[in-house]
Amino acid sequence: MEPTHVLEVLDMGIDTHQEPVVYMREDCDICRAEGFSASSRLTLSANGRTLIATLNVVDTHVMASGRVGLSKVAMQHLRVKTGQRVMIQHTPLLTSLSLVRKKIYGHALDEEELNQIIADISSHRYSDIAIASFLSACAGNRLDVDEITALTKAMVSCGKRLEWAGQERVFDKHCIGGLPGNRTTPIMVSIVSAAGLIIPKTSSRAITSPAGTADTMETLTNVDLKLADIQRVVSETGACLAWGGGVNLSPADDLLIRIERALDLDGEGQLIASVLSKKIAAGSTHTVIDIPVGDTAKIRTQAEADRLASLFTQVGTACGIQTRCVITDGSRPVGFGIGPVEEARDILAVLQNQPEAPQDLRQRSLMLSAHLLDMAHGNGLQESLSQAEALLTSGQAWQQFQQIIRAQGWTKMLPTAHFQHTESADHSGVITAIDNRRLARVAKLAGAPFHPAAGLRLAVNVGQEVSAGQPLFTLFSESKGERDYALAFYHDNGPIFTIGEAP
Repeated sequence: MEPTHVLEVLDMGIDTHQEPVVYMREDCDICRAEGFSASSRLTLSANGRTLIATLNVVDTHVMASGRVGLSKVAMQHLRVKTGQRVMIQHTPLLTSLSLVRKKIYGHALDEEELNQIIADISSHRYSDIAIASFLSACAGNRLDVDEITALTKAMVSCGKRLEWAGQERVFDKHCIGGLPGNRTTPIMVSIVSAAGLIIPKTSSRAITSPAGTADTMETLTNVDLKLADIQRVVSETGACLAWGGGVNLSPADDLLIRIERALDLDGEGQLIASVLSKKIAAGSTHTVIDIPVGDTAKIRTQAEADRLASLFTQVGTACGIQTRCVITDGSRPVGFGIGPVEEARDILAVLQNQPEAPQDLRQRSLMLSAHLLDMAHGNGLQESLSQAEALLTSGQAWQQFQQIIRAQGWTKMLPTAHFQHTESADHSGVITAIDNRRLARVAKLAGAPFHPAAGLRLAVNVGQEVSAGQPLFTLFSESKGERDYALAFYHDNGPIFTIGEAP
């Protein structure tokens, strides 16, 4: 039987995000007796709960002898307070790590093997390094359709699921990303729920982009809803626009996304499993997937888009959710704003039918709404498009949006960035291309999405004529350092705006 040791808890007040960390003195008798060293994995037990954490070794002056420090997430998971006691043991060998190595060497994983890996990840048994290894081994189209299906089901099984009593059909939508400003979801949800569809939309925060739908909606209302709150809001309005990470629908996915963000990685199989697992966990039966295609979008060719659409459809069918993929133009940014607040301004402009509203965002939202309405009623895309346009133009969608955000808690005033800087064209001509990836990078370096008001606002888009000295975009940031960092990237990495000769 493994020896056990008990120490008194000290709340270190350190935010290690979702990776539990334990802190022990360098002269700790337990460390010496058990051979623990920095980065060792230890099992902690208290209040009938257990947790595997990564060890950090601290100098003796940091805390008194006989104490063990815990990071915030470790304190929360064990539900302990300073002064309480925890039991410390060696961590049993995780057999699922051998399955990760199996995948690293190129072998397929079956359903049971993927269940083991995801169960251990969702129980915080994996270190960040181990999670990164799993994600890297699965990236680059290394998961076949059976593995993606099994991964999706495993991610659903480790979390909670929403049920909608009396509703045979529940709708959803997702864009795979890679297109700055493509914030169609809040507009779509408002339109189709105004038409009577049930659409409990839970969204992620940004992974590799300057804003996710949850980041943008958080500038307008409360998105951190519990399951009971989501059910109440949907009961009252037929829809919600909530952050999915707060409701434990797919907890393994939230842990994976955190590492994906750090790696700037969004693998095909993980993408499909992430999207569909959250749709299924939210109780959805029908979903539309927006796949933008363009030279500088996430998906660059029609062949890639067709492959991804086929996989989404196959996995969706295998998991019992009807999936329709819509391949859209990803050659240029959508709307004017990039970053949470600036994208929120575009959403409000479209919903309020303002004359200056971005028409490309309006039309994309209408088109995608039409696909959902057609899935619901089977009236064809043209009639569904006319229905969606009538709901938006009449103001019904705007009224519905207001009802949703009021039901979610409150309405916020959009903040203003402390610093702004306008970049102008250095010669006249026609905008023939805009690099989506590098434009998004500029917005991220300016501080988006972590500073909601950071980002940029486009003054031009592809196809427009510009004169020398005419503004191209305005950059927003919360500090001079972030402003200068973003502008240095903009000036040092080749033209993001390609200006050709005017006809």
